[in-house]
Amino acid sequence: MASEALAGRLLIATPMLGDPNFRRTVVLLVEHEDEQGTLGVVLNRPTKIPVGQVLEPWTELATDPSVVFTGGPVSPNSALALAHVPGTDEPVGWHPLDGGPAMARLGLVDLDAPPGLLAAAIVSLRVYAGYAGWGAGQLQAEIEEGAWYVVPAEPSDAFCPDPARLWPAVLRRQGGELAYVATYPDDPGLN
Repeated sequence: MASEALAGRLLIATPMLGDPNFRRTVVLLVEHEDEQGTLGVVLNRPTKIPVGQVLEPWTELATDPSVVFTGGPVSPNSALALAHVPGTDEPVGWHPLDGGPAMARLGLVDLDAPPGLLAAAIVSLRVYAGYAGWGAGQLQAEIEEGAWYVVPAEPSDAFCPDPARLWPAVLRRQGGELAYVATYPDDPGLN
C-alpha cells in the first residue's frame, strides 16, 4: 500500500501482534509523513476516567461512553480529541484529517479553544490520552511483518458506543478472510 494513502485508514492488530499496548486494537491513523513518521490513536481502549475529571469544559460535548480513551503509549499525559463535524464549514478550533472524502468531516480539536466555539458544530467528540507513534519506515515494516491489517475507516469508528466490540466489528465488515479473523479466540490454547 502506498504510504501516502495511510492517513485516515485503520490499523487492525492481527491476532499474532504480541505487544500488550496494541493487542486487539483498532488504530485510526491521524497523520502519515514518509519523512516524519506516523501518528494514530487507539479507538477501542476506554479508561474509567470521566472526561469531566480532566477536561471539565468538554464534558457536555463528549460522546458516550464519556470517558478518556487510551490513545496509545506515547505522551500518555497529553490529550487530543477527535470530532465529527457535519456540513462543509471548518469551525475555529477544528482541523480535518487527511483521509479522503469518506473521512473529510472527522478532525482534530484544539482542546485549548473554548468549547463554546465548537459546540454548535460538533456531532461527536472523543478524548484520548496519549497516542501511537511510529518513526519513518517503522510502521511500513510492521505491516510487512504481518502485525497489522490496513483497512478503510468510517467516521463512526472513532465514536463506537461499545468499544470492546470494535475490533471484531471492523474485521467482519471487511468480509472474506478478515471476517474469519474476527472469531479468533483470545487464547487459542483454550480452543
